[in-house]
Amino acid sequence: MTSPTLTAAVLTLNEAHQLPELLPALRWCDEVLVVDGGSSDDTVVAARRGGARVLERRFDDFARQRNAALEAAVGDWILFVDADERPTRRMPEEIRRRIAAESRSGYRVPIRSTILGRRFRFSGTQNDLPLRLVRRDVGRWNGAVHERFDAAGPVGRLVALIEPATLPTVAAFLEKMQRYTTLTAAARVERGDPPRRAEAWVRPPLEVWRRLVWKQGWLDGPQGWAFCCLSGLSEWVLARRHRNLWRAAKAQAAAPSFTARHPPGRAPGPRVQLARSG
Repeated sequence: MTSPTLTAAVLTLNEAHQLPELLPALRWCDEVLVVDGGSSDDTVVAARRGGARVLERRFDDFARQRNAALEAAVGDWILFVDADERPTRRMPEEIRRRIAAESRSGYRVPIRSTILGRRFRFSGTQNDLPLRLVRRDVGRWNGAVHERFDAAGPVGRLVALIEPATLPTVAAFLEKMQRYTTLTAAARVERGDPPRRAEAWVRPPLEVWRRLVWKQGWLDGPQGWAFCCLSGLSEWVLARRHRNLWRAAKAQAAAPSFTARHPPGRAPGPRVQLARSG
């Protein structure tokens, strides 16, 4: 009986500075596949230089990018790794052993985050157990932002960690916040979910309380306090963005459109949309 093969899949967008350190840490996999979402830096060049196979696909949402990786990968199993993450030394042996001996559809992988220069143990990060190792033929990813894998079978949990070097500065947090709130707000509007007043004025302080008190973020020191407060800010930005996109979508749907009359023998002009005044 042959051993299951493994592909490491990395979704990228302007991650050229991360790949020279990440790709050598994945050489134990049978294949490394980089799915690039349209980088403007040298990500694709760095990926190929590092021995990875590259699939260039313009980013639309995370689930579709991951599904593209499922379809393009040659391995029986897919390990999804972010560009700023690093597998620990125990991971190769544990993954090889468990996918060969156990009947699972996937495995959750514990993540220990480093935020603002500090290794976090609380603030809600202690619950980071994303599904990252999946069998290629047992499910699909769904969800534009907080994507999930709908597996047709039981899911296990690895002991080995992934160690990300995420959010090293406040600027990095704000950049990620802008990206995720934009995608999340757009997904809500697409689903037809209207904004609610509580999103802007109740959710932000609740999120700060949840992380700082309930998840004991105060034990992560000054960096924990900062992260918990920034998480509340993220909820407020998301609410405002959701409301603005909702209003823009409603205005666009309500705007009348018509094609101007034209004399016989002449082609019609372009269709014109008029926005309501006031």
